[in-house]
Amino acid sequence: MKRKVTKAVFPVAGMGTRFLPATKSVPKEIMTLVDRPLIQYAIDEARAAGIKEFIFVTAKGKSALEDYFDCSPHLESELRKKGKTDLLETLKATNMDSGAIAYIRQQKALGLGHAVWCARRLIGNEPFAVILPDDVIAGETPCLQQMVEAYAETGGNMVAAMEVPHEKTKAYGVLDVQDDMGSMVSVKGMVEKPEPDDAPSNLAVIGRYILTPKVLQNISKAKKGAGGEIQLTDAIAEEIGKEDGGVYGYRFRGQRFDCGSKAGFLQATVAFGLARDDLRDEFSDYLTEMVALQNAAQ
Repeated sequence: MKRKVTKAVFPVAGMGTRFLPATKSVPKEIMTLVDRPLIQYAIDEARAAGIKEFIFVTAKGKSALEDYFDCSPHLESELRKKGKTDLLETLKATNMDSGAIAYIRQQKALGLGHAVWCARRLIGNEPFAVILPDDVIAGETPCLQQMVEAYAETGGNMVAAMEVPHEKTKAYGVLDVQDDMGSMVSVKGMVEKPEPDDAPSNLAVIGRYILTPKVLQNISKAKKGAGGEIQLTDAIAEEIGKEDGGVYGYRFRGQRFDCGSKAGFLQATVAFGLARDDLRDEFSDYLTEMVALQNAAQ
């Protein structure tokens, strides 16, 4: 019987240097996409997938992230007095139940694999999810929920995957596909950031994972890989072909935005802004006007 996935790890220890000077005082995960921080999108996706325990791997300077998920009695009281019930409900959605959330420090920046390994004692001997908040995925059904439903059929280890242009494979972990079954592929190899000529496919790993505890054991004995870091990809790849697990890629339904880059963050802002009923008309008119002005200037 496959165990349910109820724990998720959120690696949020990075310094966010690509967004300096904003991230000098504000953790990147708190930067807002329309009116919600990046981390809130990740939490909402995890909740939709049935996650009950949320493990944040943080670093020094991330106290604002912890404060965000705490209760704010004074603010709630003021909203209640002013009869702003809609805002009160919005605010309550950011609160986490006592004991549902835990914070672990990654004291050295040794890579994604190491960040996940830092949470090993809280994960124990259970399957768990990993969500990278930089990857924001818009879909009718949240990405991790799609994966949890697929995992119920396959077990093993699962990574979210999407097709990327061949020239961009060197920015991703890339799958070497054994059997392509449409939305699901079985994997015979994984390569971290291959040059385009060396990439086994253009099916790239995106920041959603469902993993077995054996991956943590693999990280424990891992050596530094690509970029001198302990790579999560390498630890997952060790499970390929194992009778009691294996590795699968899942082609999720939805649009992924790389909010770890400035261009991706801006693209996500436009897409999510246009998806909002309360913003669509005014925002769309402004964008149309801006495009017309830009075309006229050329």
